[in-house]
Amino acid sequence: MIENVFERHINESVYSPQSTAKFIARLIAEIRPPKPHQVEAAIKAIQALCYLLNSHPEKASQLREAILRLLSEHKPISLFLVSRHSAFSGFFTEMRRRIGHKLLPEAVDETYLLDLFACFFTKTSDEIWVQAVPNEVWEKLIIAIGFDEPTNLVTQPIIESCRQNFLAATQVLSYRIAALGLEPELLRNHPELEQHTSPFIAQQIELAKFLASPEANTDELNSKSNDTDIKHILVMLNQCSEVVMKIRRNSAVIGTSIQLTFMLQGMAQQVTRLEMLLEILDHISINEKAIQQEVIDNVAGSNANLKIIKLFKELVYSECHKNDVSEHLRENMEVMALRVTENASRAGEHYITGNRKEYYALMRSAMGAGVIIAFMSMIKILLAKQHMAPLTEAILFSLNYGLGFILIHILHFTVATKQPAMTAAAIAASIDATDSKSKEMDNLVAMIANTMRSQIVAILGNVVLVIPIAILIGWGVLHFTGQHFITVEKANILIADIDPIRSGSLFYAAVAGICLFLSGLIAGYHDNLAIYNKIPQRLRAVAGLQKILGIARLNRVANYVENNLGALAGNFYFGCLLGGMTAIGVLFGLPFDIRHITFSSAYAGYSAVALDFMLSWQAVAYIALSLALIGFVNLAVSFSLALYVAMKSRKVRFKQWRLLLGNLATRLNQHPGEFIFPPKKSTDKITVNHE
Repeated sequence: MIENVFERHINESVYSPQSTAKFIARLIAEIRPPKPHQVEAAIKAIQALCYLLNSHPEKASQLREAILRLLSEHKPISLFLVSRHSAFSGFFTEMRRRIGHKLLPEAVDETYLLDLFACFFTKTSDEIWVQAVPNEVWEKLIIAIGFDEPTNLVTQPIIESCRQNFLAATQVLSYRIAALGLEPELLRNHPELEQHTSPFIAQQIELAKFLASPEANTDELNSKSNDTDIKHILVMLNQCSEVVMKIRRNSAVIGTSIQLTFMLQGMAQQVTRLEMLLEILDHISINEKAIQQEVIDNVAGSNANLKIIKLFKELVYSECHKNDVSEHLRENMEVMALRVTENASRAGEHYITGNRKEYYALMRSAMGAGVIIAFMSMIKILLAKQHMAPLTEAILFSLNYGLGFILIHILHFTVATKQPAMTAAAIAASIDATDSKSKEMDNLVAMIANTMRSQIVAILGNVVLVIPIAILIGWGVLHFTGQHFITVEKANILIADIDPIRSGSLFYAAVAGICLFLSGLIAGYHDNLAIYNKIPQRLRAVAGLQKILGIARLNRVANYVENNLGALAGNFYFGCLLGGMTAIGVLFGLPFDIRHITFSSAYAGYSAVALDFMLSWQAVAYIALSLALIGFVNLAVSFSLALYVAMKSRKVRFKQWRLLLGNLATRLNQHPGEFIFPPKKSTDKITVNHE
């Protein structure tokens, strides 16, 4: 019972800071619901506490004094400084700290209120019910405690100590923000800070003036001049936030790094916390002045209470997530993921056809890739015949795939399975716009229809030539050498490998889909690397290359690297991933491999020649079905993963899935041909907002 907690605290023989902390911990334990999602139980407990405090003023005074003593005697400054997300520790340092403290919890020093918070909110799920309890309920509790009651000789020194702690916390936060504003990484990405007065420095100067004023060192914090000073400091902090947001927006163009991303996140948290503390001081001072004049300003009091509640909820959330590794990764990789997927989104637009001219161009591009893949599969079979050591074989397989995909890119051909990782980001950008503008739903449906027919024609383009070319190569080898390119036994093995029922071909196709997804991320990462580290500009500055290539040719090379580094890296690493999967299976003794629709189609062509085309129509139909399933799994896995990452990076929470599916079904019913072949009337290229 809550009343027993008060009685137990009164019966404590001697007051001590430890007894006060235990009193608050017991009280929170009584409020805590049995399960974190049972919010009603928490609300009823808080309401019961409010009733008890309103009915017994001495208990309200007891709780009020306990809270004030905690804020004055237990070194609360560190609690207000967002030290759980220190921007000075660095991304990997903070990651190691969280992992280490999750395995071996840190020691609690009860002289610090920050550490006592771990004793008050002992469960990581506490933030669920604390956040879920409405602000109105928490505000009633604040009113019932009676912080606006007139002070006496006992509480006056405690209140003054609390106020000085708040002021000290604002000073430390201000110093931290000013220090971050001078970081070279920040100045490099926003050189205007050096050309004009930096708001990060200006806010510290203004706060120093405010803290040095006579009123700030007395209980007359509510004077009109200081009220104006606080508002001016808030204006400076708002300018700091605008600089942070501008750098984040520019990162989609000029690139970003883990260090910069982590720094911006920490800076935003520090600025937000300082704004909150200053607003609490501002509102409290206004409310104190009203009380002294015996005119209670309910609006000012309500504003102050809401700010305090917001701060309290943030502190509880920070405590419960202080060692949350997944949250740390999610928060700090958002901008990086956005930069990676933005590159894929722009590239993805080139894979989405809007008219017949683009449709046929994509088909020709895919057919060209099919020719090259037929020769890549031939080289792979030749390498496998050598029966080399697993590591050597894996390296050669990877080089064959990687260099082949690079050649396909250089010749402007298209591999069908490379599309999903690119087009998913473009669709995510369109979904982002659609969720805020319902009128964009038709645009989204049209984009999906265009994407589906583009994907279908790309697959057909790859397969329609890779099989005939593979057959021609197999027949040519037989004609000139008198021996089949592959044996009958090898042909049967290759056909059995694509069987969706008797082999793990669909699982291996999913592995290939994951490789496709990873290659898309790798491409975006290297494009970000080229822009952020200014690799093209640095190439132009290499004196040796200027002498060897000449200025004009070096400029062309640098421009090509700027526009194609990501694509070249993505294609090469995709080949390495495909070539290395079999070696991983051999190394760990696991049935691990890949199945790719275009390569599997080529192997089917070689097998048909080896078997002298002695295949029944049922066998041919079954092989075609197997290839179709492998292609579907390739596309579905890579597209789903890419769409998920793209939507997460944009923080998209699409709530119109039912409407979207309904519109898609309607479009499919009314115009089914649009999902396979573009209409005669040309449609404009669908544009995507990248902001």
